[in-house]
Amino acid sequence: MTETTRATNGRSDKRNGRARSSALRLAPVFSTPGVHPYDEVTWERRDVVQTNWKTGEVVFEQKAVEFPSTWSVNASTIVTTKYFRGALGSDVRETSLRQLIDRVVKTYRKAGEDFDYFVDGDTAEVFEHELTWMLLHQYFSFNSPVWFNVGTKSPQQVSACFILSVDDSMDSILNWYKEEGFIFKGGSGAGLNLSRIRSSKELLSSGGTASGPVSFMRGADASAGTIKSGGATRRAAKMVVLDVDHPDIEEFVETKAREENKIRALRDAGFDMDLGGRDITSVQYQNANNSVRVSDTFMRAVEDESTFDLRARNDNRVVETVQARELFDKIAQAAWACADPGIQYDDTINDWHTNPETGRITASNPCSEYMSLDNSSCNLASLNLLKFLRDDDSFDAERFEQAVELIITAMDISICFADFPTESIGQTTRDYRQLGIGYANLGALLMATGHGYDSDGGRAFAAAITSLMTGVSYRRSAELAAIVGPYAGYARNADAHKRVMRKHQAANDSLRVFGSLDADVHKRATAAWDGVVKLGETNGYRNAQASVLAPTGTIGFMMDCDTTGIEPDFSLVKFKKLVGGGSMQIVNQTIPRALKKLGYTSETSEAIVEYIAENGHVIDAPGLRPEHYEVFDTAMGKRAIKPMGHVRMMAAAQPFLSGAISKTVNLPETATVAEIADVYLQGWKLGLKALAVYRDNCKVGQPLSDGKAEKNADAVEVEPTVIEKVVYQPTRKRLPKSRPSRTTSFSVGGAEGYMTSGSYPDDGLGEVFLKLGKQGSTLAGVMDAFSIATSIGLQYGVPLETYVQKFTNLKFEPAGLTDDPDIRMAQSIMDYIFRRLALDYLTFDERAELGIYTASERARQVETGSYLAEEVEEIESESLKNDAGDQVDTDTGASSPAAVAKAGVAPAPAGARTTSELFEALTGTSVDAPLCLTCGTKMRPSGSCYVCEGCGSTSGCS
Repeated sequence: MTETTRATNGRSDKRNGRARSSALRLAPVFSTPGVHPYDEVTWERRDVVQTNWKTGEVVFEQKAVEFPSTWSVNASTIVTTKYFRGALGSDVRETSLRQLIDRVVKTYRKAGEDFDYFVDGDTAEVFEHELTWMLLHQYFSFNSPVWFNVGTKSPQQVSACFILSVDDSMDSILNWYKEEGFIFKGGSGAGLNLSRIRSSKELLSSGGTASGPVSFMRGADASAGTIKSGGATRRAAKMVVLDVDHPDIEEFVETKAREENKIRALRDAGFDMDLGGRDITSVQYQNANNSVRVSDTFMRAVEDESTFDLRARNDNRVVETVQARELFDKIAQAAWACADPGIQYDDTINDWHTNPETGRITASNPCSEYMSLDNSSCNLASLNLLKFLRDDDSFDAERFEQAVELIITAMDISICFADFPTESIGQTTRDYRQLGIGYANLGALLMATGHGYDSDGGRAFAAAITSLMTGVSYRRSAELAAIVGPYAGYARNADAHKRVMRKHQAANDSLRVFGSLDADVHKRATAAWDGVVKLGETNGYRNAQASVLAPTGTIGFMMDCDTTGIEPDFSLVKFKKLVGGGSMQIVNQTIPRALKKLGYTSETSEAIVEYIAENGHVIDAPGLRPEHYEVFDTAMGKRAIKPMGHVRMMAAAQPFLSGAISKTVNLPETATVAEIADVYLQGWKLGLKALAVYRDNCKVGQPLSDGKAEKNADAVEVEPTVIEKVVYQPTRKRLPKSRPSRTTSFSVGGAEGYMTSGSYPDDGLGEVFLKLGKQGSTLAGVMDAFSIATSIGLQYGVPLETYVQKFTNLKFEPAGLTDDPDIRMAQSIMDYIFRRLALDYLTFDERAELGIYTASERARQVETGSYLAEEVEEIESESLKNDAGDQVDTDTGASSPAAVAKAGVAPAPAGARTTSELFEALTGTSVDAPLCLTCGTKMRPSGSCYVCEGCGSTSGCS
């Protein structure tokens, strides 16, 4: 795509005082010579209307915005609401994607020409058209600040990630508050390490005792909360780090766990403690992610169960000696209780540091992917990996290389014209030029190519792609250094930088490949790293850092990605908005492609897709071999990826990244403190730079639903100064003496029994009695006890749907054929009983959400091809084509992925507004994520942050 060539115009680069001897010459790769990229797509006008689902209030409306017809409604909505500039209703308001892309790309082109990157105007035009083409076709995206600011009258801030510094003085602490405020106001996030501040166990020069860093965190947290509530583009995002040898480390570790206990107490007293609730603001430390910076010395002491010294900040004397294992367990206990603190591995981070002569890496940005010098920033961009998967399921590594080269060039150009919130940040960024190229859609790519996320093959493919991306980035950085010079801080760090390049190269050389797919990528990565080392010896490097893996929340939606960052697929069924209004649920389009890759026929694939549409998982899907289940494992659901599966994927990619990885390892609510401690220990052993965990339902302040109104409350009129008392106490509703009932005889796998179910006069199930086995036998006694427990639960208000969700699909003997025409097979007695109860007492709509139908209902499905076939035909066919292409292969007549997927298309449940809510409606499993403060819909995890599918709002910084 590119080559370095001699300049012919005789200009010199006056900005660094040396003669300009070479420049880039670019040839078209993506765009068509002589044709503008805009002329190659079909454009259409859409109305964007956004409503708060909780209040019904219209929060945004813009008519007749222009987008390519291939862009989803969700992508166009998010781009319109988040990135279009100008006051609504004014003449200067942007109304087309063309205007947005032109505003950004033309600014980049002009800067590239002004700063002598291109050999001539023709090359500059190729650069403009190539960038435009890739953005237009959703091959990559810059991070959000670029879309917010570039080409506007606002400061040209292009960075999403900032690292600040604070010293042990009041001036420095107050300056920290001010700098964070400016960064939050601009829609970005910042992190810093507080370890230079004296502990509360040390003396001041005046003779008094120091306050300690935790006390100063209160002021910063209050400032962040105030700015967040002021209506900025996104919530304030911040990271606070403390070294493990700081004397106040235990107070820091327990800070947020204590606040979580306070939240529970206030909630039980009747206060509104939901995220965004009116009383949550009284709780401290909720605006920051906390992380402990641990050393290898400490981790070895944990393993050896030996002691560890906590040291004074000024003179390094030992203030206290603690048991390392006890302190480590306290970190795990706090993370179990409230998900904080995370952990950062200091020695690993600094062993891969390219600029140690300038200073150590002490902190990260809020999402933990950017790690570099204090008072620095990083601008990010992410590639859509699925765009590089050819029709024959091979990965187009050559075009991937060419895309990386162009994107790195553009990102480096942006530093030439960018503005920064403080002069110290601007100076460090211009001197070291840190970049953060990354990717999204890894989970979808692995599934489409038949790789399990938690498999050796999946990890090898991900590692090879990451190695190629970073290798090509540094090779281009070395090429740019020959044109416009290495970064200003390179000379003093040259040996260290080249050492780290050799470490990356060695990691690539030791990478084991598993097939032709990753072998080709690895071969190119090996060539790229060879070029990195050789060119770097001669030219140096233009950039101190090149790559990170960010959450890609909002920009992931802009690119219509199924998965974000390094994450696996969230769920197998997703929520899709339609042009002209309405919505539907659709099985992810990577699933039919994966089934074809795995060798399944179109008929079998259709059956599997239909099963997934009804159940939300692949367990016992008809015709699907169990050894292929792992390909369809997801972040949530019955085949959720195990915690160590996430850790191992991070470990596979980490050696090939300049920075780190934004990702939270999710654990079930039943996870123990010991399990969290083991995850943190294994992260250190596997060479990660940072790790965060989240145990489901560990935080009160992140509501799963607006269920408060459904709780029984006994409010008493009191004096205004007394808090309203809310009592949460279920009431048992007993059945009348005489009640309707039905008795069902059944046989499951040859085992016979009887079930008697009694109901209230208003036709609600209230009791169940089971007769199985001989009277007096252990089995009969267990079934009697189970019947009593279930009946009492029903009378206390436990919904039958909850029992059905919990007990269907349980597998144990006896199992097999039944004598019930509606339930021909059962996986256990419990599976049969609760399917029968669902058929007897739940409505069709309630059963449809659970995937339970009568024989006649299933027959109607077969007759129509799908139980919602008629409704599906009324849905706009273009929406399906946008997702999956044509319906039939004209050469073979075989069903295409779209035709296979049609069995998995249905109108979305009425209560669903996002994929998270659809997942909950389909599976009955809660997604432990907050509601969006902008539009009220359920967010979903994205890296170490949360992102809203409805409006694109995120809880993070990138």
